[in-house]
Amino acid sequence: MKKVFFSFLILLVLSCQSKKPSEVQKPNILWVFLEDTAPLLSAYGEQLITTPNIDSLAKEGVLYTNVYMPAPVCSASRSSIITGVMATTFGAQNHHSSRTKASAIHLPKGYKTIPEVFKKAGYFTFNNGKDDYNFVYDRLDLYSQDYKVHPLYGKSGVRLDLTKLKEKQPFFGQIQMYGGKEIFSSTFKKRVTNPVDRSKVKLPPYLPNNPIIIEEYANHLDAIQITDDKVGEIIKKLKTDNVLDNTIIFFFSDHGMRMTRNKQFLYDGGIKVPLIIADFTKANKNLIGGRVNTDLISGLDLGTSSLKLAGIEIPNHMEGQDMFSDEKRKYVISTRDRCDFTIDRIRSVRSKEFKYIKNFLTDRPYSQPTYMDVDGIAFIKTMHQLHKDKKLDEIQDRFMSDFRPSEELYDLKKDPFELNNLATNPAYKTLLNEYANVLNDWIQKTDDKGQYPEDEENLKLMLGIWGKHAVNPEYDNLRKKYPNLASSQFYLKSESFKLVKSSSK
Repeated sequence: MKKVFFSFLILLVLSCQSKKPSEVQKPNILWVFLEDTAPLLSAYGEQLITTPNIDSLAKEGVLYTNVYMPAPVCSASRSSIITGVMATTFGAQNHHSSRTKASAIHLPKGYKTIPEVFKKAGYFTFNNGKDDYNFVYDRLDLYSQDYKVHPLYGKSGVRLDLTKLKEKQPFFGQIQMYGGKEIFSSTFKKRVTNPVDRSKVKLPPYLPNNPIIIEEYANHLDAIQITDDKVGEIIKKLKTDNVLDNTIIFFFSDHGMRMTRNKQFLYDGGIKVPLIIADFTKANKNLIGGRVNTDLISGLDLGTSSLKLAGIEIPNHMEGQDMFSDEKRKYVISTRDRCDFTIDRIRSVRSKEFKYIKNFLTDRPYSQPTYMDVDGIAFIKTMHQLHKDKKLDEIQDRFMSDFRPSEELYDLKKDPFELNNLATNPAYKTLLNEYANVLNDWIQKTDDKGQYPEDEENLKLMLGIWGKHAVNPEYDNLRKKYPNLASSQFYLKSESFKLVKSSSK
């Protein structure tokens, strides 16, 4: 009997050793993808809120402290992340571009998105929520689910039940969460069970200690607490379906919070985001739980590193790196171009120690009109009024003035809020030239499409939507050429989406 048992045991061991690579269980990769969220989490040291579910992810995985997005606005950033290529490389850098047939932007021949590469490798792919990609794509090539289409806001996946993923493994999934945009919900205040004590809010020095500014900042913290509850629900569902133990979770945001000098700008408030990677498979030595990682990471690296974790080769055209390799980034490039109707061009080069910013359109103030002015956002109105009443100090007023320098340079260790511009300091001339050369080389190497005028059709769409609010000189010729171009508030107001069934392909 013993002889039979040991013979069976030997056969079992040999059969396990002889499994082909294709038969080895592949890990699920899940992106918990937030909007407009700063790294103001208790895991990052924020003491005014508690985020136990996000904290548990950090304890289970690795918390990254130096992560910067390709752009400080959603569609440009998301277009870069999902392709592993800077949007400026293929002309998708302007916010909400390629939304009509006439303004279509196509990916270069041979380019594949991250989900397409996963799909080709045998993964089930889905994206619960918005895509917001500034290029033409057949969504069914990327994701296997029903989806909706809006003429301006683009395509978004009809949510799949997370408790029914067991039979769809391995999967590459994205779960879109409102994050900082929870504040737009009509039930926002009702869902905040433990509001932040406004009297304890400490603002960064570039913001005035004003009740309305404090309220905006505190609302962001409250939104993160709501997000934490939702993260807990996701984890619970994955456990219920018994797929969590074979899943690696990426938790991150598309860019920073909505606030003066943050969203839409290249200071750290606009591009620095939280990133936690929790490996529930326990198979990766680089993702041992409870660690803090200070490597310089670009948002471009999220997709390419996900592919590597799944054992999938990174396509040659992708600019993202494998964050787990020995080769580390020295710089992260970020870009800002047109946001809604507001035309601008800014580039930044960030290392661990310094930030270089190049402002190409110095004739335009930082605070030129944006959608937030049109919508009458309280903190924006307050900042303008305080500037008018001369109630801002020198640091706070700098962003509200008409002056903008062509170059900015900051020593991030001494000056983490980027307040002391060293660009004109002779002692930093050599360093300034070094960073300027890095940017110039990148512009030439990638043929940064932001250096060329934007396609007329995209600008026509913006002018048609925003009308009189589109005041940049680029719109002047369009007004003369198309004097009857009517404002189409449908793009802003309509809640109607066209549903597309996945069975249609």
